[in-house]
Amino acid sequence: MKKRVVITGLGVITPVGNDISSFWQSLIDGKSGVGPNTSFDAAGFDSRIAAEVKDFDPTKYGISLKDIKRTARFVQFAVAAAKQAMESSGLDLNKEDRSRIGTIIGSGIGSLHTVEEEHKILLSKGPSRLSPFFIPMLIVNEASGLVAIIHGLKGPNTCVVTACASGSHAIGEAYRTILYGDADMMLTGGTESCIVPTAVGGFCALRALSTRNDDPKKASRPFDRDRDGFVMAEGSGLVVLESLEHAQKRNANIIAEIAGYGMSCDAYHITAPDPDGAGAAQSMTMALKDAQMNPAEMTYINAHGTSTKLNDKIETLSVKKAFGEYSRKVMISSTKSVTGHLLGAAGGVEFVACCLAIRDGIVPPTINYENPDPDCDLDYVPNIARKANITACMSNSLGFGGHNASLIVKKFK
Repeated sequence: MKKRVVITGLGVITPVGNDISSFWQSLIDGKSGVGPNTSFDAAGFDSRIAAEVKDFDPTKYGISLKDIKRTARFVQFAVAAAKQAMESSGLDLNKEDRSRIGTIIGSGIGSLHTVEEEHKILLSKGPSRLSPFFIPMLIVNEASGLVAIIHGLKGPNTCVVTACASGSHAIGEAYRTILYGDADMMLTGGTESCIVPTAVGGFCALRALSTRNDDPKKASRPFDRDRDGFVMAEGSGLVVLESLEHAQKRNANIIAEIAGYGMSCDAYHITAPDPDGAGAAQSMTMALKDAQMNPAEMTYINAHGTSTKLNDKIETLSVKKAFGEYSRKVMISSTKSVTGHLLGAAGGVEFVACCLAIRDGIVPPTINYENPDPDCDLDYVPNIARKANITACMSNSLGFGGHNASLIVKKFK
């Protein structure tokens, strides 16, 4: 018998809410977090919109004013989401063996802001003026490392960097860590903050971003015929996973059960998805096999759904390949229509959304779905949230490099 792994804690920092309650209400209401880019002067950029985290105060999460200056924003988001997740899990660390609690947090990019600022100093003032915190601030593993340091978590600790699949891969690997018996609990998910000139300019050069600058809230429109690219976003989504045995022993509140994990590679192109959708379909099929489920048992799919021309078309094809005739019956939505695309944090935030969908029996909508696309012809739960008895959800993440990850969450019983 495979060990059962459950979710007992949730935490988010997002463009539509810095706590679970406000985040979830925004998703249900279809309240977009997209607006003009205020992170820097984007006047000369093709895309001048973003989904930014608002009213974020690091000191609320135990980060001192001194530490704020030497801690990158993406790490601060992870610290905040981790604090929420730990508190919501009801965990008393003083009663736990901290060597049996681990941390895996993914991020696609790390701190490009730090690179930009320190490069200016290098050019203007020379190498002797570079900050001693330059390297620790920019590297991706610092999120996982600092969260563990703050809470004294001495179990398995690593990070995942697989572009937009980072958060999902982190959760999947944390799930497996518990299955293998290497930990009783794992704090896991994704974090990202790179709404900076180099990142926005780079994605503009790839023609990946929406240029609907005059109507920001309508810009992220997954599966819609008139979609023209994704909207850059930032934030973090973390969860507490633990073995069922451990959760029951401490009488934890069990939100849902993680039942399956699949991953694959398109092995096709560094940025474009495989046009036949085989890689993503393989990832979904592997997750179903791991969960010992058939396609007809899936109630809802939280799609990667980026709002780019290629992704949404190919992901639709992939769902059809993995789910067959049932693909026309399963409910699908993209919460990126509300949050924008959080890159390496997307999988973590969307996994949280799946847990909440199961908890409350509500499928969040795909907003801005106005004009059907013949290539995207499934049930995307357009514009209005839908009540349903949700017994199982799949969360998909597809990243540059051809990385695919699929996670399955079930109602606990």
